[in-house]
Amino acid sequence: MSIVVTGATGHLGRLVVEALLRRGVPAADIVATGREVAGIKDIAERGVIVRRADFGDEAGLREAFAGAEKLVLVSTTTPGERLANHRRAIDAAVAAGVSLIAYTSMVRADSATTILGATHRKTEDYLRERDVPTVFLRNSWYLENYTDQLPLFLESHAIIGAAGDGRVSAASRADYAEAAAAVVTTEGHAGAVYELGGDEAFTLSELAAAVSAATGEKISYQDLAAAQLIEAYRAVGVPAEIAEALADADRGLSQGELFTAGGELRKLIGRPTTTLAAAIAAAR
Repeated sequence: MSIVVTGATGHLGRLVVEALLRRGVPAADIVATGREVAGIKDIAERGVIVRRADFGDEAGLREAFAGAEKLVLVSTTTPGERLANHRRAIDAAVAAGVSLIAYTSMVRADSATTILGATHRKTEDYLRERDVPTVFLRNSWYLENYTDQLPLFLESHAIIGAAGDGRVSAASRADYAEAAAAVVTTEGHAGAVYELGGDEAFTLSELAAAVSAATGEKISYQDLAAAQLIEAYRAVGVPAEIAEALADADRGLSQGELFTAGGELRKLIGRPTTTLAAAIAAAR
């Protein structure tokens, strides 16, 4: 069995490879792909096959996916490029004759009104058009989206957002990676749609309170208008397209679009999801 993982040079893809190894998949049956593979040399040294795969290079994708039985398609980052990138990867996977694609989508992608949600929905639609057996892993937000900003929170004594009192079902990247590994190493997932998120949802005000409790520093949540949030992101160097998508995601968060209460992530990984407190402690 050959399992190809895209984005293995990034955070989530790398964690999927590690999760597959922990599940006992032989290293020689895992193909880790990415645009710049020098950063995963250590994976190759452990016996994992490493291949370069650039989502803009159709021929290169076909070569990278050759012989694949299953594909973990980790979604790409830039919203404006995402659908075209995904279409090329899906076409290459179909050409390779894969028996299953596990796609890391976004929670509530079928009804999401956000920029990011729309790109995931269009990718899901294309997967259905290509009629390839697929499992949709609709991930909510990463806890790391917040904990990676811990130094900034402590410096400014504030968390900014445009999420109001919306609740986000965030979980760790490792949790989502375990779920991806689970569906490509066990049977019965083709055609499934999993709405994945952490066991304990929280508001950004509750996030501020949790950071305060963990650090002993007073951290407050400042709710901004979306335009103000975009300006704040741009001021620290976030590209305009990403800044707009992130602020728009907060709008979706405020409307419940990043919330799920089904417990499906816990069921797939066979354990409770990572708590916010544990994620903050690890980040410290």
